[in-house]
Amino acid sequence: MKQLIAILCLLIGASSCKNSGNSTSTSQKNEYQLRQVLKAEQAPVIDGQASDSIWQKATSYSIDQLWLGETYSAEDFEGSYKLTWTEDALYALVEIKDDSLFEQHADPLKLWWDDDCVEVFIDEDNSGGEHQYNHNAFAYHVALDGNVVDMSPKKTGHLYNHHVTSKHVTTGNTTLWELQISLYDDSYKENEENSPVKLSEGKKIGFAIAYCDNDGSIERENFIGSIAVDGEDKNRGWIDASIFGTIQLKN
Repeated sequence: MKQLIAILCLLIGASSCKNSGNSTSTSQKNEYQLRQVLKAEQAPVIDGQASDSIWQKATSYSIDQLWLGETYSAEDFEGSYKLTWTEDALYALVEIKDDSLFEQHADPLKLWWDDDCVEVFIDEDNSGGEHQYNHNAFAYHVALDGNVVDMSPKKTGHLYNHHVTSKHVTTGNTTLWELQISLYDDSYKENEENSPVKLSEGKKIGFAIAYCDNDGSIERENFIGSIAVDGEDKNRGWIDASIFGTIQLKN
């Protein structure tokens, strides 16, 4: 039987074969929105400011794809982000122009997606595939109070505060979010000791970023992402890492 499987893999291409004993796919997703990310000579200070020299060099990209909700105006929302990296982490500077910041749930594990928050999607090995209740990829909701939530394999929300450190500063209607994101591969186990992946030049990572915008409603009014998603159901990032873009680390 093993010999037959090996022959089939050769015929259809090894990259198309999946390990049936693992919930994640070893095949590589189609790459689109490939963006290069410059390395920082010195790690940015997580202070919600754009004063670190790398942020003057990094390219700014828009967060402008409507994933959920009605059409919005520039007065209601406008977003952009920059990225950099060191051996230890990925860093993001997110600028959000929003006329209202709203957080209605004190419990960080209650309807966290309906409060204003930045959501960061990370697929460490850029493999794509399903990750709804496993760690093939992560969808980190970074709340205004600093809590970081994603779905766990138990199908409930779980705090991953040690994965993302954040600070945001609001001036007028503009909020700067600065994030330090440690990357973990799909061997991550809950309630066990896990070591972040070391980053290096040339590495490709599945990536997208979005913003949950709520101006005072029971539910979020808009969900706005960094990448166009085909089809009618565009709210698939928390389930399917294949819709993520790809970033490549550069010195």
